[in-house]
Amino acid sequence: MAFPPEFLEELKTRTRLSDVVGRHVALTKKGRELTGLCPFHQEKTPSFWVNDEKGVFHCFGCGASGDALEFVMRTEGLAFRDALEKLAQAAGLEVPAGSREDQEAGEKRQTLLGALEIATAYFKAQLRAPGGTAAVAYLKARGVSGEVAARFHLGFAPDRRGALYEELRKANVPESIMIEAGLVGRSDHDGTLYDRFRDRIIFPITDVRGRVIGFGGRTLGDGKPKYLNSPETPLFHKSRVLYGLGPARKAAYDTGEIIVAEGYMDVIALSQAGFRAAVAPLGTALTEDHLRLLWRGAPEPVLCFDGDAAGQRAAARAAERALALLAPGYSLRFAYLPAGEDPDSLIQTAGPAAMRALITEARPLVDQLWTMETADRRFETPERRARLDQRLEEITRQIADPAVRRHYRDAFFRLSRQFFGEKTRKSGGLAGRGGKKWRQDRDFGLDWGPNAGEGTRTRLDAARLRQRILLATLVNHLSIMDEVAEELGTLGFADGQLDRLRQEVINVASLHPDIDSEGLKDHLRTRNLAALVDQLLAPDLYRHAFFARPEASPEEAVSGFRDTLARYRREMSAEERAAMERDLAEDMSEESWSRFLAQKEEELARDGNEDEGGGAF
Repeated sequence: MAFPPEFLEELKTRTRLSDVVGRHVALTKKGRELTGLCPFHQEKTPSFWVNDEKGVFHCFGCGASGDALEFVMRTEGLAFRDALEKLAQAAGLEVPAGSREDQEAGEKRQTLLGALEIATAYFKAQLRAPGGTAAVAYLKARGVSGEVAARFHLGFAPDRRGALYEELRKANVPESIMIEAGLVGRSDHDGTLYDRFRDRIIFPITDVRGRVIGFGGRTLGDGKPKYLNSPETPLFHKSRVLYGLGPARKAAYDTGEIIVAEGYMDVIALSQAGFRAAVAPLGTALTEDHLRLLWRGAPEPVLCFDGDAAGQRAAARAAERALALLAPGYSLRFAYLPAGEDPDSLIQTAGPAAMRALITEARPLVDQLWTMETADRRFETPERRARLDQRLEEITRQIADPAVRRHYRDAFFRLSRQFFGEKTRKSGGLAGRGGKKWRQDRDFGLDWGPNAGEGTRTRLDAARLRQRILLATLVNHLSIMDEVAEELGTLGFADGQLDRLRQEVINVASLHPDIDSEGLKDHLRTRNLAALVDQLLAPDLYRHAFFARPEASPEEAVSGFRDTLARYRREMSAEERAAMERDLAEDMSEESWSRFLAQKEEELARDGNEDEGGGAF
């Protein structure tokens, strides 16, 4: 619903941003603003600023920004309305009811929540009653402590057809509400009402604010199904709910991680073992709504899957579903359990340390996608390699965010070079000489061996200067980024420091499209890159590239950038060809000869398309 502007203005007037932020961040006064360590990423030097006058926060490290509502939504994993209600309550304001329809819907929601609260209390009492002995024994056998059972509000539904119905009737809950809340059903045979949950351990399911919206139940006997969830109701939708998210929300904010397991007992076992930020879907594959909920809790949730074929298929579905939703800083990681184990059994048999190791070693999404396309497959022919390239491009195109898409294209390019380079080396095409180990640079195929001659070192110095020119041109003329971003994103510099600077420039430009060159330089200096920026922009550079100067026109900057890039690529190709020729001289294999011919064809095609314009070093 839309909220009246006067209400939003009053809420803004009564809410001081630094008070809201100060509950999570230690702030220090700096002039008219306050600063502290960013709560959204790990840092040692404060780059997080709060301006009470404007009512906004901004982090110059990770780019997070917004107002009090945005801060509460991000730090506490709340939806817009829930965050609004929390701020309004703190400010002493009533949230407007809206239209009559909105008001009636709100009243209905509260009535349903009330019925579910009564049911929760009833189930909890039954677990402690004599009839709950078998359920308590089962939980103890699974290693569940009384403290954890209380934390998750576990209960028990006795094996009586109308036990809960009678309890709700005593509390004057209308039958229509009992049915709508999913607590009772009506028999098709005789029209009588019956409890949906009978002879089952009860797992209350909460929303992000900790309010019970549904239940899950595990049978203690041979009843089918083994697990039963509440039906879809106005409050409960399986595709938009994660078990354990309420208790996990605070822990996820504190630790920066959230673990996704398969079922109720996995979540409880993880929580008891110290992994308090654990959740599980309710018998469904992860949906887009699930992913959005997870990202409110942590930027890179860890998804735990069985290592069997079914687990691999589930992981593939999750990876593919996430592609269109990826954003800078938000992704997934994948952990695979040993055969026959789930988090509960792994913790019981090997201890929490084994689970921690599994989470620590979880693979990033890009590696998961790469493995999905290459595992147990052979790529001996050009056609198969071309099909792999086609599949990787199809995956990349599904990513909506342009910055993330560029980096995935770059990552797949690098993985391909590594993958096929390693295969070539294993086949003997790039074997070491005289028993000595040689390393071929993964980005450019440069020979960095101990016998590299003076000419090679001179070419490498020239290559580094061209890298400096490319970066300096962009830093001084950030406005040309849109024209050259694709070309810059596909490069990789052998110099680690310059490559880090390249990546940082791309990240900043994508996160802050309105930033100018001076703002970029200030940002780079806050990222401990001040010395590298000063070295990059040293006066000697401009003797080789007038177009890189700040006073050069954008047209000159673009032309000079592209000319330098063309020369740089040709020189790298020449260096790679020289390495290939040396390989051919020592090992005339079919593989090395094919690589040499392919490289020659690529050079000829590029020479036919690139102009030899002047202006660059």
